Amino acid sequence: MIEKMLFTNRLVLRRSETALSELVTDYFIRNADFLKAWDAAHDSAFYTEAYQQKALKQDERDFLQGHGLRYWLIPENERRIIGNISFNNIVMGPFCSCFLGYRLDEKRQGRGLMTEALKKGIETAFGPLGLHRIEANIMPKNKASLRVAEKLDFKNEGLSTKYLKINGVWEDHIHMVLLNEEIE
Repeated sequence: MIEKMLFTNRLVLRRSETALSELVTDYFIRNADFLKAWDAAHDSAFYTEAYQQKALKQDERDFLQGHGLRYWLIPENERRIIGNISFNNIVMGPFCSCFLGYRLDEKRQGRGLMTEALKKGIETAFGPLGLHRIEANIMPKNKASLRVAEKLDFKNEGLSTKYLKINGVWEDHIHMVLLNEEIE
């Protein structure tokens, strides 16, 4: 069973639902400038609660269809979202794989919070979800994100040239992979 909420020492990870739209909108507005370097370009509608409500509804549909799972990071004793982790494009059958995405509030960087959240999320992905492979694609200049993946034992499987369009530019990405060797 995939839990609606997961708990770590310092965080509550809450699965996407439309009730979070106000907090999610606030997160993206607070971090708009910071995330530009690592994210696809967004128009002004992205920063509205109406847009985020639709996105959260899509997350809920993806979860129910078995295609995705997103958790929002909320520090204990706070009513504020500081990031998210997502397992996207889940494909089962003989593949049992997904793509990992993660974001963290600019002001919370460097405290081990993302590593803590991802450890818990990976337990769910490799446990109840039954995945064998998690793939993360990270820009070479995103040293903080690469450090997180390396701390979690992701292995570098090579460079994908001009892999994703980030803030209007086709960027190279390092293909990092974590395998669930316990189900092999």
